[in-house]
Amino acid sequence: MPLVPVSVLLKEAAAEGYAVGAFNCNNMEIVQAIVAAAEAEKAPVIMQASQGAIKYAGVDYIAAMVRVAARGARVPVALHLDHGTSFDQVVRCLVAGFSSVMIDGSHLPLEQNIALTRQVVSAARPVGVSVEAELGRIGGVEDDIAVTDREAFFTDPDEARYFVEQTGVDSLAVAIGTAHGRYKGEPRLDFDRLSRIKELVSVPLVLHGASGVPDEAIREAIGRGVRKINIDTNIREAFVGAARRKLDENPQEIDPRKILGPAREAAIEVIREKMRVFGCSGKVRG
Repeated sequence: MPLVPVSVLLKEAAAEGYAVGAFNCNNMEIVQAIVAAAEAEKAPVIMQASQGAIKYAGVDYIAAMVRVAARGARVPVALHLDHGTSFDQVVRCLVAGFSSVMIDGSHLPLEQNIALTRQVVSAARPVGVSVEAELGRIGGVEDDIAVTDREAFFTDPDEARYFVEQTGVDSLAVAIGTAHGRYKGEPRLDFDRLSRIKELVSVPLVLHGASGVPDEAIREAIGRGVRKINIDTNIREAFVGAARRKLDENPQEIDPRKILGPAREAAIEVIREKMRVFGCSGKVRG
């Protein structure tokens, strides 16, 4: 089936009280793993590409791989730009056929973030592409974006309401205590802040940096309005770990299929597990 906008998937998730998993893809095997997991779980799914993935594989390669995967899939698939940082980059993704984009102006002063986000919405909406934005700064490292603990700050609920009203975005990524990459300790999420944002904001909320967040905290966040949850680090850990074990077992192996095949299977399992936690398993009927 054709790619669908993330906003369509999140509207259905909001109606039924679950979250849709958004999984980062960097190569063919991970694209295959994401779709295979979604089909096995009968779950809607979001495949997303970060700036690092686009630099590595190229925007056209990523878009082509995901389109092929979606065309043969029995579940709805969205292709999303993760943490876009410029209007030009967003336009390149629109031209390549992405069905959703994120513009991350969280490092900018509020009014500049609003202006940049408005510009992206004005370009994306006429072509049926949904837009995610971010308010507040999420710590950690995601490809080219690094945010120190000192630079990170939580989303202000009143600013979130103003931001959504001024920009017309389809979803909002909020900073409530998660971080990109591996956690040094167990994250503590500010659920009261999340609930307050949900009271004031009319669009679905997005949780970044969810790898390493305990399952019970994920379920609590979903119960308080989170409808899209991003996972990257857990996939990398599973994928690379399986490939490393295969090479350890047979250091003389030179067939990449025999290394990347088991890595793909490991990624499928971790993605399926996340989908069950998010509550999106079994939501695709027929």
